Amino acid sequence: MTPHEILKTKIPDIERKLEYHFKDPDLLFLAFVHRSYVNEFKQVSEHNERLEFLGDAVLGLIVSEHLFRNFPNIPEGKLSALRSRLVEASSCMEYVKKLAMNPYLLLGKGERTNDGKGRESILADLFEAIIGAIFLDGGLDAVRIFFFGHFLDDIEGRLNNPESNWKAILQDYCQKKYQKTPVYEVLEETGPDHHKAFRIAVLTNDSIAGIGEGMSKKEAQQKAAFDALQKIDPDTYS
Repeated sequence: MTPHEILKTKIPDIERKLEYHFKDPDLLFLAFVHRSYVNEFKQVSEHNERLEFLGDAVLGLIVSEHLFRNFPNIPEGKLSALRSRLVEASSCMEYVKKLAMNPYLLLGKGERTNDGKGRESILADLFEAIIGAIFLDGGLDAVRIFFFGHFLDDIEGRLNNPESNWKAILQDYCQKKYQKTPVYEVLEETGPDHHKAFRIAVLTNDSIAGIGEGMSKKEAQQKAAFDALQKIDPDTYS
């Protein structure tokens, strides 16, 4: 049997894990088909990118509604920051891992051997595709029941955790305001190879917006993004 034929036999197992039964199981099947698989198996003609596009919008809507209803005294800027934390790629990746959905994903040979950042993005897209499939099959109420039924505790934990992904928040802000993503540039590296320190600038709309320092590039980038956000709105980002 081909991998996609095997996947079709696993649909009932996936539904049990999702705790949602599809009226149209082909929608669920499609959510697990990555573009790279279609490129190798011509018997499958569609991949999940359109579902991912739809699911991204639906997820943003139900999370926005949840925050709006449950945090009536929080201003718009802070609500946007909270939403970014709940729908960013790293969060979606954790959601899909919690459901143990990744073993069912149909990938091409090259993607199957990739365990780095590309795989994380693929898993995040898978979660959004599942959201899109549930929406088409059962509507917004079905998506709300699924998402908050599985992840309400995770959501509350993320909202109560003081650590924020400032890079993701700044990227969301820049995409909306400038239709561009921020650019990070290393200004300075100091110290020996085993104990380097980095000074990094973040550019938004082609101008330096913030600077951060850290013992890794990732830490310095986060601090640079936070510095930029504080200058944008010091009352919201603190």
